[in-house]
Parts: sequence; structure tokens; C-alpha cells
Amino acid sequence: MTVIVDYGVGNLFSIKSSLDAVGVTAAVTGDAARIVSARRVILPGVGAFGDAADKLRGSGLADAVLEAAERGIPLLGICLGMQLLFERSFEFGEHAGLSLIPGEVRPIAEVIAPELKIPHIGWNALKLARKSALYRYVEDGEYVYFVHSYSAADCGGYVSATTDYGGTLTASAERENVFGTQFHPEKSGDAGLRILKAFCEI
Repeated sequence: MTVIVDYGVGNLFSIKSSLDAVGVTAAVTGDAARIVSARRVILPGVGAFGDAADKLRGSGLADAVLEAAERGIPLLGICLGMQLLFERSFEFGEHAGLSLIPGEVRPIAEVIAPELKIPHIGWNALKLARKSALYRYVEDGEYVYFVHSYSAADCGGYVSATTDYGGTLTASAERENVFGTQFHPEKSGDAGLRILKAFCEI
């Protein structure tokens, strides 16, 4: 069973609907036991890093996500869920992440052209940086949907795709069985559905 972690943050049911569309049965759960025994785990997230990290730890589900990853269960973090996979974030202070992927989360204002709007909202092309099981059904240059003001930095060896928004931003990263997408596959039309389908075949 694929599970979507419910810790009070994220587009849980839009992700579930997208999985339904590709024929994958998924459950939304806040039950730690179901997470550590799942076939795959999806960690969503919307909002501020510090608040989300506090909710994940306060619910006791951070340990479940870490245990699932340690057991080799495929884990996909989406948007803020991806950011939580890194070591730390500098969004409104400094906050500890799950340290599943080396790197940190910094403002995109440090990278993009000053005249561009923040948050970065809209469709941007993926530039595939390495062979990834996540992109087995996706071609270089396909468009996906972003909504963010922060992105992963200092994670070069783990970047699987980038995007250009007046500067190069990390679009996705991975380390062994742990994957993250800064974009929202559940909002990215057919390309996003193909990415979710690929994840559910890992």
C-alpha cells in the first residue's frame, strides 16, 4: 500500500486523487505503524518549514518517516515535503530537517534575477540532471507546476533535475530510496501523473 502522511500539512486528497488516476490505491494516514509497514510513502507539505517540521515531530510521525526510509521503503517528499528531507532550512530562522538528503533550504531570492516575482508560481521546464527512476516516463524539457519561495541548495550530487527561473533552481533531488520534488506532480497535468506512476513502480 502507498501511504500519504497526514500530519496536518499538505494537499493530501489532491495527491490521492492523482494516484487514483494512475490506478494506484493509496491511503491517507497519521498512523505511524501504517507508515513504517507501507510499500511506499509520500510526504506532502504546504506552508512554512518550521511549522511543518514542528507538526511532523510533534505528531510523532517524523520517527516513522525516518524508520521507513531506513528500511529502504521508497519515500517521496513533495514541495515543502521535499524541503523537510534536507538537513536544515533558513526560512524565518534556522530549522532542522530530517537529514535524509545532504543540503539545506535557502531563499530563491539568493539565486534568481531581482526583477522576478517571489514566490515562484507557475509552469517551468525540467532539465534532467541524471538518470532517475522518477523520470522514466518523462522527457527533458517537460513542464511542471511550482509554487515556492525557497529551494534546496548545496546538494549538488543529489540533484536529479533543475529548472530555470532567472537562475538555476533545484527541481528535484534523490538519495537511494529517498526522492523529493520541489514542484507539485499532482498539479502538473499528464507529466505529473507520469512521475507519480513512475514513483509507484519503484
